[in-house]
Amino acid sequence: MKPNDSELDRLRQGRSELENHYIDELVSGSLSRRDFLRRGSTIGMSVPLLGAILAACGSSSSKSSSGGTSAAAPATKGGTLRVASVTPAAAVNPLTVADAGGLCMLNQTGEFLIFDSNVKLALQPMLALSWTPNKDGSVWTFKLRQGVKFHNGSPMTADDVVYTFKQLADPKNASNALSTFTSVLTPDGVKKVDASTVEFHLEAPNGNFPYLVSSDNYNAIIVPNGTDFAKWQSTFVGTGAFKLGSYTQNVGATFVANPDYWGTKALLNTTSFKFYSSQAPMILALQGNDVDVVAQFVPAGATSLLNSSSYKIIKLNSANHRELSMRNDLPPFNDPRVRQAVAYSLDRAGMVNALLSGDGTVANDYPFGPRFPSTDTTVPQRTQDIAKAKQLLSAAGHPSISATMKTEIYEEVPQLAQVIKADAAKAGININLNIEQQSQYYGKSTFGNSDWLDGEMSLVDYGDRGVPNVFLEAPLTSAGPWNAARFKNPQYDKLVKQYVAALDLQAQKQVAGQIQQLLLNETPIVIPYWIDGLTASTPTVSGLNPTSIAQLYLNTASKSA
Repeated sequence: MKPNDSELDRLRQGRSELENHYIDELVSGSLSRRDFLRRGSTIGMSVPLLGAILAACGSSSSKSSSGGTSAAAPATKGGTLRVASVTPAAAVNPLTVADAGGLCMLNQTGEFLIFDSNVKLALQPMLALSWTPNKDGSVWTFKLRQGVKFHNGSPMTADDVVYTFKQLADPKNASNALSTFTSVLTPDGVKKVDASTVEFHLEAPNGNFPYLVSSDNYNAIIVPNGTDFAKWQSTFVGTGAFKLGSYTQNVGATFVANPDYWGTKALLNTTSFKFYSSQAPMILALQGNDVDVVAQFVPAGATSLLNSSSYKIIKLNSANHRELSMRNDLPPFNDPRVRQAVAYSLDRAGMVNALLSGDGTVANDYPFGPRFPSTDTTVPQRTQDIAKAKQLLSAAGHPSISATMKTEIYEEVPQLAQVIKADAAKAGININLNIEQQSQYYGKSTFGNSDWLDGEMSLVDYGDRGVPNVFLEAPLTSAGPWNAARFKNPQYDKLVKQYVAALDLQAQKQVAGQIQQLLLNETPIVIPYWIDGLTASTPTVSGLNPTSIAQLYLNTASKSA
């Protein structure tokens, strides 16, 4: 179909220069429908507007991506949904949560300014109705939803939003969100304009900033002004469709429907979470009818679910991955040839088949993958080459090396550690494994107080993000708070600043290719694969809305008899 020029002209009226630039790229074919939705929503174009533009261009906006909310049985009101979730590694404190179990708890009662939807391919309004950048993306203005109440009865206003983000961005608080906000946002940059308007004045232009205050940044639930974060676990006060019933650390939690919810009221009366130390007992609980849902799992050890017609599986494409860091400041990993040798020893395709049953894709040792439209797909994929690995070690003066890898008991990570050890041994690299409970492995998640960040080699899980900014900055920039590799490269830091500042997708792609090649040359980290997000339930459950970052939204969920 040809574009409806008169309708497009009407829709262009009053639009910003950047918005019209994206429309031009869509019309010319330089921007796909999917990328237009992603980029348009990022700069604050509404869903109805995006749909109207697609329709005027002769493109239907009714299609959605694979995965999403679970369908099937007609929605049933009332009842209790029982969920199996991994045990939170520490207290559920919105400032410090860094693990899958903890962040799943956050979103049961807490909400974000924006929701990043795997299904709709676009950022969705949540507690913010709209967001717009200034010309260079250094200031973003958010208009807040009116009529929202916290579970304690107080209205949500700009004061609450400002307080939340000032705390998250304050280095004194050791907030986990500093992985997102370091060099991006300071407390002084969060400003109240009026009761329903907040401005974020950034340290530098940032074309993807709305993702950093969305559900992607799982710590960023909005809490009441003055909240004592250390005591939040006793109340779980938020704005969500459910509010706290009870919480017992290391055991489980219950949540009850919030009658004063601003949006569509929950269908369920209650949700009940049971905590498990690992995936295997979660699967057994589902099979034994002790729970109705397994919040998130990986294929390793789950073939009985994946090969059975007795369960419903929701699959989401994602940027979930595992990241192996090597201490660039310690021998022998201070030589990039040694780090490259580790990377060349790995059989990535074999890992995807054996550990993920094909529900994932091989990765290339940089934080760009299929999830991100800015990825330069022309960069060649690194594959296993044992001869080259041995050659690199020999050239570095290390025909064989020994090192200790620290990692966590989480999903398939222990099995991956064993596979890495076996593959590396073929090249003369002897890896001793230290596999720990998450609480011990993460420690305080700060340098000098964390096996994750201080280990000679460290294998950690990373959850999904809608844009790669956090993956690029937190673990790899010189001042990154998650820089377990101690990688310090001024050229890399410069390129990341350029990438982050770019509002235009084509400009991002140009810089992305340079970043990808630099990281292949230096290899401070190894990323073996990207993992699809999987959630399982019994056939009686419908309306589940999981994300591939281990969040589970249950406001649309129901359970039939």
